[in-house]
Amino acid sequence: MDLVSSGSTNQSVESPTSGSSMTNNSTGSGSSTSTPTSSRYENQKRRDWNTFCQYLRNHRPPLSLALCSGSHVLEFLNYLDQFGKTKVHNHPCPFFGIPNPPAPCPCPLRQAWGSLDALIGRLRAAYEENGGRPETNPFGSRSVRIYLRDVRDFQAKSRGVSYEKKRKRPKPKVSATTSSAT
Repeated sequence: MDLVSSGSTNQSVESPTSGSSMTNNSTGSGSSTSTPTSSRYENQKRRDWNTFCQYLRNHRPPLSLALCSGSHVLEFLNYLDQFGKTKVHNHPCPFFGIPNPPAPCPCPLRQAWGSLDALIGRLRAAYEENGGRPETNPFGSRSVRIYLRDVRDFQAKSRGVSYEKKRKRPKPKVSATTSSAT
């Protein structure tokens, strides 16, 4: 199931979630996913997948994709927090719950919830595209969904902003029998 070839050369770059290339994966075989006509989404998905596979290889002990679980995905997300750019205030911070704090504080920079949510979506799709079965997808595990929900809720409280679920507007009903006034 792990389709990252052992003959590939990987060079890691500093920020795994930035728009720049995170992993330079050069293999001898020409892959259709690296064609110039790939969409921005496909390119990002491929970079994210390569980064996650590299994380598994660098894990101690190294993990194969078949042994990867939701807890390993959570470890990966916690690892990515060090590259975050979003200020998340902790409970004891005087600016907790204030959307635009008037002064700097020592609270950590973390990955924004929206970035993590999009990353998990891309990795979930990449897992299945690389031979994984949907029912064993670690990116869709209950623990990952709960973690993302908790991150969203905490970041919303930290910033004093609520993430309300957008409600879909009902489509206007167009009736074919509008001329029933006889």
